[in-house]
Amino acid sequence: MRSVEQGYAGMPQRHPGIKSVTAAVPASGALPVSLLHAGNRRNETASAAVYRVLRQEIVWVRRKPGEPIIEKDIAIAQSVSRTPVREALLRLSAEGLVDTIPKSGTTVARIPLTKLPEAIVVRKALEQVTASAAAMRARRSDVTGLRAILERQREAEAAGNREEFHRADEEFHAAIAAIAGYPGIWSLVQTVKTQIDRYRQLTLPQPGRMARVIDEHAAVVTAIARRDAQRASAAMGEHLEGLRISMEDIRRMNPDFFYEDIRSEEDLLA
Repeated sequence: MRSVEQGYAGMPQRHPGIKSVTAAVPASGALPVSLLHAGNRRNETASAAVYRVLRQEIVWVRRKPGEPIIEKDIAIAQSVSRTPVREALLRLSAEGLVDTIPKSGTTVARIPLTKLPEAIVVRKALEQVTASAAAMRARRSDVTGLRAILERQREAEAAGNREEFHRADEEFHAAIAAIAGYPGIWSLVQTVKTQIDRYRQLTLPQPGRMARVIDEHAAVVTAIARRDAQRASAAMGEHLEGLRISMEDIRRMNPDFFYEDIRSEEDLLA
């Protein structure tokens, strides 16, 4: 299978001279050391390192929506001045991942629930294109690679390892875009799915959720293997559409994690 891990699904990697921010995060919310040591980013600035790790923690909901972010603690943990921390927080603010209120401080932004349906529509449209194209271009080795990723997801589901499951999920979708010959589409998808990813992290603990995702992925792979472009597109659409179904339930279970109250489930599914 074509290499898709570089730039798409690679995990956070730590600059040799930058310490992890893990020490600034409670034990229950610290990133695994393996994530912070993966690979090597020799040219990464202090600001970029802080941004990357904080972003990972926020998107993976290790830092909960509404949780305070203390610049001083992060600066001490990273052995950097507060300037790169502020620069990182400015980038995160521009992405809608943190909120900074003058004289009140910075917190992890709550998830804008009413904006999720539109983001899902955009992602669905883009990934139906890559699934269809992948079905027309896939080699047997490509299909073998997709099935190997599926097997990793099965192992992660059996172990209850949501982090590894999410990591493999990212690689699956990136691989399809690469097979299709449109890796840039996956880059575009990443720009619109930030809030979706935060929401998805909250859906994975639901009973049967990971198994259902695996079945949906398997349907996409089967269509690609059969070179059935129409079915591959439809299977991908059904998979991503499934994200909208449980929004109201997730909001009820985590009311403090969201803002912009919704009127009804019909509004979300309209």
